[in-house]
Amino acid sequence: MMGYALITGGSSGIGLEYARQLAERGYGLVLVSNQEEQLREAATELGGRFGVPVEWLYLDLSAQGCAQKMLEFCDGKGLEVDILINNAGIFFIEYLGSHNLEKARTMVGLHVTAVTECCILFGERMKARGAGRILIMSSMTADIPAPGIAVYSASKAYLKSFGLGLSYELAPYEVTVTTILPAAVDTGLYNLSPRMRKTGRRLGLVLSPEKLVRKALRAMFHGRRIRRPGALNLTIPFLVRLLPSRLIDRLGMKYLCI
Repeated sequence: MMGYALITGGSSGIGLEYARQLAERGYGLVLVSNQEEQLREAATELGGRFGVPVEWLYLDLSAQGCAQKMLEFCDGKGLEVDILINNAGIFFIEYLGSHNLEKARTMVGLHVTAVTECCILFGERMKARGAGRILIMSSMTADIPAPGIAVYSASKAYLKSFGLGLSYELAPYEVTVTTILPAAVDTGLYNLSPRMRKTGRRLGLVLSPEKLVRKALRAMFHGRRIRRPGALNLTIPFLVRLLPSRLIDRLGMKYLCI
């Protein structure tokens, strides 16, 4: 066995694909999410299919102290985490107000607080061993603050900056930090219709989870600090920066004021 990889949000979507591809490489897994039944199913499927040990932890990753609970869980099992995949996330498109304050608070806890504390706690262990890899899932929207996704894009911009800064801190200790900023990915996160998802894949505008994870892991194992998978990364941030502010205001009020 190659060692253990801990994957947040590892019971479904992109996180489950990270688990599959790392198990295929021979890594044992620690899957963490708030989907208890899906965690059980994923652990059974991956362990049986790839013959690697799979541990799972049912946990609210937006709750205070979740990173410490993950560390204690691994210590209790006698596991050293060689790879940390910070993947768990949520998404919503809404203008902000008191009605969605709780969703905004959850998003900040999940995208900012949990990732920061996981990287610090597990990164400290890696630093002491002189080896380890950390991957952080940011987003193309880190470069596109826009109406409807104000908290989402801001939290992803934080992850982009945090990941890069942390990579410099840990590099002298042979610990790599790779931040991924994917364009659109074909998952249920964005509530696109099956037709739109199929069209996006055909045109090459939407990445499949398999392709995204393949690119992300390749970047991680090569020690790259930043990777921007997806053709839309080449055009959308640049084009959005060219739009007049008044036009963005009008488009947001017309299509996204929900």
